[in-house]
Amino acid sequence: MQMLLAASTASDFGNWVRSSGLEIVLLIVGAMLFSRFVTYVRDRVTRRIDAGFRSSDSLVRSEAAKHRHALAQVLTWVVLSLVYFLVGLEVLQRLGFQLGGLVAPAAVLGAALGFGAQRIVQDLLAGFFLITEKQYGYGDVVRIAVTGSSQDAEGTVEDVTLRITTLRNADGEVITVPNGQIVKVINLSKDWARAAIDVPVPASADINRVNEILHEVGSRAFADRKLKSLLLDEPTVMGVEDLTVDQMNIKMVARTLPGKQFEVGRELRVRVAAALRREGLSETA
Repeated sequence: MQMLLAASTASDFGNWVRSSGLEIVLLIVGAMLFSRFVTYVRDRVTRRIDAGFRSSDSLVRSEAAKHRHALAQVLTWVVLSLVYFLVGLEVLQRLGFQLGGLVAPAAVLGAALGFGAQRIVQDLLAGFFLITEKQYGYGDVVRIAVTGSSQDAEGTVEDVTLRITTLRNADGEVITVPNGQIVKVINLSKDWARAAIDVPVPASADINRVNEILHEVGSRAFADRKLKSLLLDEPTVMGVEDLTVDQMNIKMVARTLPGKQFEVGRELRVRVAAALRREGLSETA
């Protein structure tokens, strides 16, 4: 009797392996292959976007290209999440779980995990509006104020999904920010940027002469072939921004291509420091 029961059990298990077990394997393998295909398509699309930028004469990515790049990342994440969810349901069915009978336990579990689910939904909704409103895209330099953090997250956008935004800062560190915790976004590379330079000079200096020197530096910078490609117009002198007993600060600003304000700012500081040093007005700027 025991031998017949064992034989029957082995036969049933063999039948299950040949039917439901095989289907489970095929579903998992199919999901993996589909994931690789979708990732391949995404990488090909993003490579074409990057190749179009590199082959053009533009020094920075256009806003449309950055948005398309980010949209490709988001769509890939959404498609793969849906596929994994549906495949998970099919696998559960073939393992003998009745999905209809799981409604009540799922409701209890959903109530217990309501806070966590609320956070996830908040992240997804925030990510949806970030993408649709084009607040930033792939390659943008942003500064993000995060809930519960005293320091802003700043860096270059490397990845965007509906749930998280991934940045890489100047030190090479990767920062992951849940979209639902984003309070404020400062995009430092949208459409155009501004390089602002504070020039400290002695309070006894001739302000008119200092302004002449700075205007001359701005004119020469705009005439320089290398810098002119990064500048949208000639740098301007805004005037005295701060005044103390022994020093005054003069602000100089320049509109630049998106994300190029740091490079332009460094170059202008070098030129301003050299010009003031020749006049004996300052050792540094």
